[in-house]
Amino acid sequence: MSNRRARMLSALVKKEALQVLRDPSSLLIAFVLPPMLLWLFANAISLDVDDVRFGVVLEGSGQAAWDLAAAYAATPYFRVTSVRDRRELDPLIGTGKLKGYVVIPANFDRMLTVPDGVPQIQVITDATEPNTAKFVSGYAQGVLNTWLAARSASAGRVSLQQRFWYNPELDSRQVLIPGGIAIIMTMIGTLLTALVVSREWERGTMEAMMSTPASMAELLGSKLAPYFLLGMLANLGCAFMAVALYGVPFRGSLAALLAVSAVFLLPALGSGLLISTLVKSQFSAAQIALFAGFMPALILSGYLFEIEVMPAWLQAITHLVPARHYVPSLQSIFLAGDLWPQILRDMAALLALGLVFFGLTLRRARKSLD
Repeated sequence: MSNRRARMLSALVKKEALQVLRDPSSLLIAFVLPPMLLWLFANAISLDVDDVRFGVVLEGSGQAAWDLAAAYAATPYFRVTSVRDRRELDPLIGTGKLKGYVVIPANFDRMLTVPDGVPQIQVITDATEPNTAKFVSGYAQGVLNTWLAARSASAGRVSLQQRFWYNPELDSRQVLIPGGIAIIMTMIGTLLTALVVSREWERGTMEAMMSTPASMAELLGSKLAPYFLLGMLANLGCAFMAVALYGVPFRGSLAALLAVSAVFLLPALGSGLLISTLVKSQFSAAQIALFAGFMPALILSGYLFEIEVMPAWLQAITHLVPARHYVPSLQSIFLAGDLWPQILRDMAALLALGLVFFGLTLRRARKSLD
């Protein structure tokens, strides 16, 4: 390479290096984004399952039954709720407040004293999270085996009957597809509205819109309405595909699906609209929307990783992620039915988040050229 071409290449490299230093977005991607993502992965992602919310139904009153119940309460893997009637725990399984429970029957002590008797205890787990259901069932079996070993009895002396509710085949696809709808709608909803205002700035039409008598709230509302309709149609299309093409059961009602999806679109579209008022470049708005919408929804919603195993401070942050309230409702509607206590609780949280996003958007948006 000649000296002239070497100098030219050097000058070009220098020019690009200066351009990078002058571009805050490049520095952000290179030096801020990697440690942020690593920090998020290190704290949010864990395949360990411990401190599981678990129930013990003690129907028997004999000493052996009490000892076995105490063994379940003593294990560090379970956070135990003890009752005498299983009907007290069934609603807690449906709403996700318990991951499972074990039933120690009334005849447990008597069957232990019969020479050929095989007492049966039952473990019921919520299989809307198949991996957790397997862990919980395995832990329950492990506690039983340890208890039997302490009594110098074989594991076959007691029969453990397993039941997996809502997803008896432990088919992960039946869980992942409804949750995936929530992740997809988060990304699509945020991305659709993130480009709304920035597109007007790039096209130079924002000034003309500001000259109209309409208020800023009316302008933003007019832009939001078509995307809300698009989001609802896309949501119904995804639900139809899940049932018709992939065989996911739909045990809830269309009314519940429409209600929770409509409320979910408020924070999903509202967050994109807020980004759109903050950034005047469509490219930058799209990048921020993907990072601010997709990544938290994927990692902090409970879709892939258990929220219960995250640090307490991070669990609190997950309540600010709309998908965290949408994923469990969708999974319940598809797999369990209309569990209205959970659905209404999630809808209230989504409505609150939507009002916050729209309030911040209206506060930031002004009919001025600043």
